[in-house]
Parts: sequence; structure tokens; C-alpha cells
Amino acid sequence: MASYPVDPRQPDAAYLSFWRERHLCTLTTLRADGSPHVVPVGVTYDPEAGLARVITNKSSAKVGHVLAAGPDGARVAVCQVDGPRWATLEGRARVSTDPARVAEAVRRYAERYERTPAPNPSRVVIEIELTAAMGRG
Repeated sequence: MASYPVDPRQPDAAYLSFWRERHLCTLTTLRADGSPHVVPVGVTYDPEAGLARVITNKSSAKVGHVLAAGPDGARVAVCQVDGPRWATLEGRARVSTDPARVAEAVRRYAERYERTPAPNPSRVVIEIELTAAMGRG
């Protein structure tokens, strides 16, 4: 796996493989006062599109933090750790309610986490346009 900066659109094979393993991740957003809000999430990584995706409920605090940042999106990070291995993706997050985008996020989640989430009419996707990546294996 790569050590420190990684091109989020062209990761090496080990970095990408680590993101395809089943791991619980964290999403860090910023509250209005600037303090970090860190929560456990499932994340999918799509380097070809330059996106990481998180499916969630539209009423969640994380969605509120992203929406509060305005149309340019919120600066966020997602991270996963497995012993000495770790990987972080950073970028601008935006919330999408588009049914096709939500369905694609659910499909990718089901693939990575080997379970299809129950239907949820309040589901949205947080799409993170990746600007940086780092990690160590």
C-alpha cells in the first residue's frame, strides 16, 4: 500500500484493494462552531469517478453539516483503520437526493459490505468529490 500522499484518482493496487475490503469507516464533518463531528459509516470509493459515497438518512446531523456549508460543499474526510494499515480520503461533500445517484450508492454499498440495506424513502447519498488521499500499509 502507498505511504502518504496518494492520487485519489489513480491509487496503487494495494490502496484500492484495502478500500474494497469490508471495514467500518468514519466520516468527519464540521459543526457550525468548527468542531469536528466524527461518526461511523460505510464508505465506498470510486477512483474512476473521483468520488467516495456514504448512504444515510436525510435527517442525520452529518447531512445537516454538509448542507449548511452551501452549494460549494463541505470539506470532509473519511477514514478506515485495520491494525497498522489506514487510509484517508478527503474532499468536498454534497448531498444528493437523485434516485439514480442514491441507487448507485446503495449498489456499491451492497457490493462492498455484502448486504443490501433495507429500503428507506429518506435515504440520501453524501458524495465526496475527492481532492486528496493518504494512507499507510
